[in-house]
Amino acid sequence: MLDARLRPLIDPPLNAVGRMLAGLGVTANGLTFAGLALGLGGAVAIALGHIGWGLALIIANRLADGLDGAVARVRGPSDLGGYFDIVADFAFYVSIPVGFGVLSAANTLPALVLVASFVLTGVSFLAFAVIAGKRGAQTTTHGRKSFFYSTGLAEGAETIIVFIAMCLFPAWFGALAYGYGALCVLTVFQRSAMAVAAFRE
Repeated sequence: MLDARLRPLIDPPLNAVGRMLAGLGVTANGLTFAGLALGLGGAVAIALGHIGWGLALIIANRLADGLDGAVARVRGPSDLGGYFDIVADFAFYVSIPVGFGVLSAANTLPALVLVASFVLTGVSFLAFAVIAGKRGAQTTTHGRKSFFYSTGLAEGAETIIVFIAMCLFPAWFGALAYGYGALCVLTVFQRSAMAVAAFRE
């Protein structure tokens, strides 16, 4: 929901840094894997009770995720890079609720619910992308991507806002997880309605 609106604000500085990094020989895939390591490190930090470090690593992960796309725009996007990027994103997304679930037994059920909602959202996102790509659909709403990005109520920006809120207010994890899980399920229904409109024979 917010991703497309934030792009005009965040892309210019990211692209400037991306050009510099590309000039230094940094690759987009290298940044993708570095970002994944940072994100998973954040989940481990949360699980161990170091939530401040977890928050810092979450933010570092998102910076790396933005920069890998910026470097890819300089060097030229690749299908393999697009594959690694989306796999790394979802691995990071599910790791943070798992970290909170390990942190406290009281978080286990809401963490499971949130991870399940991420799986459903991811399936709807990727299924839509496959069929839209098969039909030759294109969009630049989320910038140049390796495959079709459909919009939704729960996207990357909303997920990070919720993760930050969880780190700042860990006692509210359950309420935040259930609330955002519900928004993810609504996103699945929204995307399904879009599929009915776009893919009806």
